[in-house]
Amino acid sequence: MPNDDVMTRSVNAEVVALALAGLLAPRKTLPPKLFYDHEGSRLFRCITELPEYYLTRTELGMLPTLTREVTADMQAGSVLVEYGACDESKAKFLLRARNRSDKVVFAAYVPIDVAEDELEQAQARLSISFPDLRVDVLATDFSLPVNLPEEFSGMPRLGFFPGSTIGNLEPSEARLFLNQIHNTLGIGARLLIGVDLVKDPAVLIPAYDDAAGVTAAFNLNMLTRLNREAGADFDLSAFSHRAIWNPTHSRMEMHLVSRREQIVHMANRKIRFAEGESIHTENSYKYTIDSFVALAGLAAWRSRRIWTDDHNRFSVHLLEAE
Repeated sequence: MPNDDVMTRSVNAEVVALALAGLLAPRKTLPPKLFYDHEGSRLFRCITELPEYYLTRTELGMLPTLTREVTADMQAGSVLVEYGACDESKAKFLLRARNRSDKVVFAAYVPIDVAEDELEQAQARLSISFPDLRVDVLATDFSLPVNLPEEFSGMPRLGFFPGSTIGNLEPSEARLFLNQIHNTLGIGARLLIGVDLVKDPAVLIPAYDDAAGVTAAFNLNMLTRLNREAGADFDLSAFSHRAIWNPTHSRMEMHLVSRREQIVHMANRKIRFAEGESIHTENSYKYTIDSFVALAGLAAWRSRRIWTDDHNRFSVHLLEAE
């Protein structure tokens, strides 16, 4: 039976709706946006520092060089729009940039993310390190259409979407999202985007199932959030983390697998699990250079420049809106 203390807590109606939509489906899923409560954001930052998680380390190693090339011909007084900006660590490379005339390129920065507390903390830090920079945070789901402040309408724009977060979207969703960025930034705007590449599963799988168990904790924290915000009664010890490479769809998958037959209660609903049944919590699609350029082209983005690391594990693309 559900725990009375759990059931009497206030619930977040949006979280309940998102969770039930996936958990009552024939193949159970939960949307990745539920990962990022305060603890989930903290755990993800820990993941980015793990030895197995090459993505952040590789992209950070590439940014100093490519930033100079991206911003050399940009006008001073531009605006940087970052999608999924839980912190400013990568954007700072661009915010420090000067063009060939030795002028600071960016006069404004618009970070977009659902993690409102993290955005506000980043804004406070930036007010100290970049006192002349205007920072307008947008606390919203970056995958939805957004409108920039009207006063930015005449400013040159660079979109920034690092970390290969584009891989978390289904290809059809990724195309729609790239279309939305195009509509937000406008013709002639540019987009700098990180894209993880297809590689040996021996490299990929440990990046999503590390030896220290941090990624497992990150995945299971989603159930903790549902207990707290959706009135659920998940027993975390009854689920295990699993990461697999799906070669047919060219993606890494994360699952939470039920260790036994069980019933979970949420919002007066019973959710039944068979032993071994999984909740599919995340996809991370991996692209080839050609396949991503083709996808971007379908959303009216032209490839201007592509960088890869020395091991060809990761790519960063500079696109221009046609």
